[in-house]
Amino acid sequence: MAGHEAVDRLADKAQVSGYFGSKDGLFDAVVAERTGHLLDTVAFDASDLAGWAVAMYDETLRNPSLVRLVAWLRLERRPAGRLTDHPHDEPKLTAIARAQAAGQVRTGDPLDLFSLVLAMAFTWSAAGIVYAAGPDDPAVEQQRRRALLHESVARAVAP
Repeated sequence: MAGHEAVDRLADKAQVSGYFGSKDGLFDAVVAERTGHLLDTVAFDASDLAGWAVAMYDETLRNPSLVRLVAWLRLERRPAGRLTDHPHDEPKLTAIARAQAAGQVRTGDPLDLFSLVLAMAFTWSAAGIVYAAGPDDPAVEQQRRRALLHESVARAVAP
């Protein structure tokens, strides 16, 4: 595998095993670090999930590496179930539950809503099924996608 060859070039196996347990452990650590960075970079507001989705879309245009890593993780190592159980998720799920209790967000499992909004935000990402947007796409196309995403998420999560 290309990823394993890259690890072989960066560090010897004893170092990788000592720090991460295995090459897979190293990969998991990289995914966790990149996920944490993305989730810390984009401010989360459960009462404005549509705005958050657009901000996530913009961040993945600037930094597509996480989406690529997660796509590989899903395809190769975790084809079913929850992809990660990241500590950054729990406060967001709690915030969604609070927004639901306040009547700002539709009822339903907070994790399901979180997953839906993320999937919508990543529609045109590097792992997009139909079209992968890039930062050099015409501004008018980027704005059209942002507006469609915002409106679609707002409707999907409306009470």
